[in-house]
Amino acid sequence: MQKRTQNRTEQLLPERTGPTHSEDLAWKAASAYFGDELIQWLGIPEKAVRSVPTEMVHLELRHFYEDFLYEMENGLFYHFEFESDAITEADLRRFREYDASVSRAYDIPVITYVICSSRVRSLRDTLTEGIHTYRVRVIRLKGEDADQILENLSNRLNGEIRPAELIPLLFSPLLGGESDLPHRVLQSIRILRKAEPSLPAPDIQRMEAILSVLAGKFLKEEDLSLIKEEIAMTKLGQMIWDDALRVGKEQGERIGREQGERIGREQGQERYSRLILLLDHDRKGDLIVKAASDPALREALYKKYKI
Repeated sequence: MQKRTQNRTEQLLPERTGPTHSEDLAWKAASAYFGDELIQWLGIPEKAVRSVPTEMVHLELRHFYEDFLYEMENGLFYHFEFESDAITEADLRRFREYDASVSRAYDIPVITYVICSSRVRSLRDTLTEGIHTYRVRVIRLKGEDADQILENLSNRLNGEIRPAELIPLLFSPLLGGESDLPHRVLQSIRILRKAEPSLPAPDIQRMEAILSVLAGKFLKEEDLSLIKEEIAMTKLGQMIWDDALRVGKEQGERIGREQGERIGREQGQERYSRLILLLDHDRKGDLIVKAASDPALREALYKKYKI
């Protein structure tokens, strides 16, 4: 029984070597899934009409990849960038170039919000060159207290709770607070498990997928084993385990049931982690969260990437 549990949890989180932009990936996935609710949690009162393609092909054949872009009800485009380090002059020049290209392509004014998880207290928001001044709006995540947020959410689980109320839980590793990161991630996973009976399974699996991506990036190797054990008991963990058993049954038809299921468990556990890395490489982070709750999409992606 102990060996079975270890096999089940061995590959539940992405490997430490990737994705290289896990924080961006989690933000993009949450932006695609939550939309208005994420925007409002960030303190922005306006509502979005739709998300807008973020890949801009310049006449010089340069590709501009923005993190996320919304068309808002107020007639403006809101451009979101996610930064884990201090905001530099080079960053501001890059954002300005994005905004100029988008504004020219769509003939719509653009406002840029930079969501920053850096510990730097004073973040640069203005670039002045010649007679021109470019300004972004900065949202500093370290100003939020993760410990208080998690305590409040834990108390809220006695009644009904909406998926949007759990948004801050997903990004608890990026917020401020006194507790260490392993404690926050464990508490966040346990809160999601408690919320499972009151929320649709696809919603829970999507949120667990986002949290697992961030956990894989920020936690040290010695902390990950405990996290993997905890995720194994979640909806996401069950999904990965079911995939593993299905692969095992297919293997079993050819080489024998016991050996096939053993091989299938190992391969099935690795598939989801490998899929995360490939989708991130292809800049399709939104599909990571969708795949966590859509077996047909997940299987189609496995086939597409020959995993």
